[in-house]
Amino acid sequence: MSTSSPILIVGSMAFDDLDLPSGKARDVVGGSATYAAMTASVFAPVRVVAVVGDDFPEHVLIAMQARGIDTRGIERANGKTFRWAGRYDQDLVHRTTLDTQLNVFADFRPRLPDAFRDTPFLLLGNIHPGLQLDVLEQVRSPRLVVADTMNFWITGEPTLLASMLKRIDVLIVNDEEARQLSGIHNIRRAARDILARGPKRLVIKRGEHGALLFDEEGVFAAHGFPLEDEVDPTGAGDSFAGGFLGYLATQPEVTPLALRRAMVHATATASFCVEAVGTGKVGVLVRDEVSARVTEIQKLYEFGASTM
Repeated sequence: MSTSSPILIVGSMAFDDLDLPSGKARDVVGGSATYAAMTASVFAPVRVVAVVGDDFPEHVLIAMQARGIDTRGIERANGKTFRWAGRYDQDLVHRTTLDTQLNVFADFRPRLPDAFRDTPFLLLGNIHPGLQLDVLEQVRSPRLVVADTMNFWITGEPTLLASMLKRIDVLIVNDEEARQLSGIHNIRRAARDILARGPKRLVIKRGEHGALLFDEEGVFAAHGFPLEDEVDPTGAGDSFAGGFLGYLATQPEVTPLALRRAMVHATATASFCVEAVGTGKVGVLVRDEVSARVTEIQKLYEFGASTM
């Protein structure tokens, strides 16, 4: 941990009400910043900027601090915490949003503590691109900026999103978002179009099928880990991003090889998220568990190529 560079994560913290095939779960602590911080903290010290309401439990912040997460940037505002409700189909792939209550998140304006402004690794969670740009104005020369976005911003804020894309190093989206952003169905052609818009590298998440990295070296595929028990996919994408940036923060340089290894570590990290409701697994995850799963994933690639 001591050799890892710190990571700054800006995003949402929330309560989730989930209708899952395994049953209903209410008041589950979630949000992009929560999942990403929990998983990134497996690898490196983390700093979080977010907002919660006066109903947010203090013990969650204490648990985050115990994992090496600096919570000084988490504002506690008067009112209720952001809340999302969703229902998952039996396949745990398709979901329906039942309710969204922004609450204190509606007035969220990220304000970075001065001690956070020189953080070398930055993850811009899935928030309004105008807020992402605001954060970029407050940081000082980060080594690597990774950003997430979603369909809502792609449709509703194309101009601000375009400005944000020009200022980041890595964009992480899923395949549906990549197609919507580019207007191109073919993933490789869609990736080429998105990279032309500014980001130096692109990661396209493909759920249980893993993820693709597009960079100066070409294309790299990280296969998904075949799970026996899938419970709740909420936060898996944010867990992937946290694992991805967390691993890179342990490396002396962000090289093409480091990025490929980060992809596999991110896949391994995200797989734990799906095995429990909310942060049940990632909130207690340790590096040895991730390393063991990375080894299992490596075995998926072994087919005796050197003897063919």
